[in-house]
Amino acid sequence: MENKNRIWTKWLFWFSIALCVVIAYKILDNFGLIAEGIKKFFGVITPFLVGILIAYILYVPCKKFEKLYKKAKVKFIKKKARALSILTVYLITLFLIIILLTVILPPVIQSITDLVSNIGNYYEMAINQINELPEDSILKSDQVLEIIENIKNFDIGQIINTNNISAYIQSIIGLLGGIFDVFVSIVVSIYILSSRTRIIKFLDKLTSTIFKERIYRNIDKYFNRTNEFFFRFLASQVLDAFVVGVLTSIAMSVIGVKYALLLGFMIGLFNIIPYFGAIIAVILAGIITLLTGGIWQAIAMIIIVTILQQIDANIINPKIVGNSLKMNPLLVIFAVTIGGAYFGFVGMFLAVPIAAVLKLLLDDFIEWKKRKDKIKEKTNS
Repeated sequence: MENKNRIWTKWLFWFSIALCVVIAYKILDNFGLIAEGIKKFFGVITPFLVGILIAYILYVPCKKFEKLYKKAKVKFIKKKARALSILTVYLITLFLIIILLTVILPPVIQSITDLVSNIGNYYEMAINQINELPEDSILKSDQVLEIIENIKNFDIGQIINTNNISAYIQSIIGLLGGIFDVFVSIVVSIYILSSRTRIIKFLDKLTSTIFKERIYRNIDKYFNRTNEFFFRFLASQVLDAFVVGVLTSIAMSVIGVKYALLLGFMIGLFNIIPYFGAIIAVILAGIITLLTGGIWQAIAMIIIVTILQQIDANIINPKIVGNSLKMNPLLVIFAVTIGGAYFGFVGMFLAVPIAAVLKLLLDDFIEWKKRKDKIKEKTNS
């Protein structure tokens, strides 16, 4: 009987191996169809994923408005605090989107179009001004002249031109043009925000049922901490970028920099990226100002923007961020470099909170290992 069981076990093992090989072959043989099916599936659930993302982003403001409405003396407002908070946040979001599309983007796009169409003229003006400088000027050194020559050979029109801008806008319109998908995403986000307590309780109950107590506690702990890191970092960086963009746009307008709104918008956007973003933005803004307004205006702009960025780094940003992620600057630079190398702009933006979560896991692991070693030493002694 025992031999028969061994034979059956052996045959079952080899049958399983053969079955896995056949399945793997079929998957590879029909990889195109499977990939197409997966792509179609994600296309179908995209509105739901977008709705979840919207709810995730709007969760904190909804929570804060709900607390505010619950303190009201009017019973109706207290009773409908959650619904009113969701309505308020969506109205504010809609207002900001309208402002962005009607007030900010049109002049920015017009500035880009104008800059691209006149880049040749600006370059000639800058060269003439440099030629008028004394021969011993630092701006007439071989390194600077080589950079200028590279700028001349760099065809910015291939990257940013009117046709491409139109294509970008059409792509955005096409992305938002699926009225049904947009509607589904909004409905899903509203449902999640209104039913978030029940959803969280259900997920909490499901997790505690599937996993053991210790694993469940760790999942709950790291999930909450990860949320905290991402909310704090994303919200603070976006708000800080907006503040920096407004301040630099105003400052550059005062000193007469052409395309002040465009450059301020760019500096604010790049400021989202820790360390590198500010440097890249100032260099690009300096080159554009040099071409459009001359050397002294470019120098003045760089000095003013650098001062504003220092004020932001030492006063505004700490106030907005509040409790920082407590990360070593070297780790931040390393994370941003790796994130940018593999995932581009989005990777540079998300690298810091992801690195903060990994650092938290590593710190906890080190603490756990130390405690385990201490217990082992006490047991052996």
